[in-house]
This record gives sequence, structure tokens and C-alpha cells, in this order.
Amino acid sequence: MSTIDRRTDVPHPDVPAPRPSYEIRIATDGVLARRLFAFCLDLIVIGALVILFSLAILVLGVLTLGLAWLLFAVLVPAVGLLYSALTVGGPSQATIGMRMMGLRVSRVQSTARVDGITAAVHALLFWLATSTFFLWLLDVVVGVARDDRRMGHDLLVDVIVIRMDATP
Repeated sequence: MSTIDRRTDVPHPDVPAPRPSYEIRIATDGVLARRLFAFCLDLIVIGALVILFSLAILVLGVLTLGLAWLLFAVLVPAVGLLYSALTVGGPSQATIGMRMMGLRVSRVQSTARVDGITAAVHALLFWLATSTFFLWLLDVVVGVARDDRRMGHDLLVDVIVIRMDATP
């Protein structure tokens, strides 16, 4: 994917210019530790949302003679996935925990926003990685080994988590 039109040697307005590697290194300095604390904060928010939706499902279950109680089977994964997809895919490009830690998610080659579908796939891959110890360990090892601190699920979706104070 080239950002310069070969015929006129003028940059395309639709394609953002790629970031230099030194800019990515600066923007990802200290990101892994911040991501860990952001994850802990997000678990608290997701837990509160699960309790809130549990109460709603409980009331709906009474009103529907127990039919709505089937939603308990998908409650935790659905809340975690929707929370991540809506917050990362939203205008702030970050979950509540990420915002508190000064992080945001963006495309690798530009500062373009991450759309909702990409954010949902990113969240799904993250929750799959954290559901098993081996995948989680592999995800963390990839993040520690890389200069840009992108974890395995970031690589698969082609996004990067960067500090808000280091981006334009």
C-alpha cells in the first residue's frame, strides 16, 4: 500500500502517511505496565456492569417465566466483548481503564481511529488469549519481545496501543 500516487508523486488524501519507527517507539514507552493496570480497572468496570445486567436479567426472567434467564449463559462474555468493542471503537479509542492510564488504541501505520468491528475482533482475541494460560503467556512474551510492545492479539488485528501524551 503506497501513500504516493506514482503518476503525480502527490500523497493520496485518503491514505495516511506511515509513522516513522522512532515515533512508534516513543509512543509505546511504558505501555505494557499501563495496560496491566488498565486491565485491572476494566475488570472492575466489567464486574459492575455484569452485576447491573444480572439484576435486569433476573427481573426479566420473572416477567418471562424464566425464559430470559437463559441470557445468564452468555452474560459475562457478552458484557466484556461489548464493553471493549464500544469503548475502543468509540471516539475516545480506549476503555475506561485505558483512559485512566493515558492509553489509546489506533491503527499501526497512522493515528486513524479503530472501527467497531476491528475493536470487537481485538477484544475477542484478547479474551480468548486470557482464557488459557498458554495463550496468555504467549501473548505477553510477544509484547515483551517486540520493540513496539504490540502483543499477539494486536498483531493479528493490526492495531497498536499507544500513550495519549506521546501522540499528536
